[in-house]
Amino acid sequence: MTKRKAGTFSATKAVKANARERVGQPKPARVVEDKPRTGRRAKHKPKLEQVIRQEE
Repeated sequence: MTKRKAGTFSATKAVKANARERVGQPKPARVVEDKPRTGRRAKHKPKLEQVIRQEE
């Protein structure tokens, strides 16, 4: 049987594993669905011709 290769040490993984032991697993993130915007303003200002036509 071949020997198992020792993994490289990762400080980040060690710190996270230590934190999980002390605090526990973090809660899974919830996806908050955004409602589509309905009353959106116009992106561009109306042209002068359009403003004049609306006044008439």
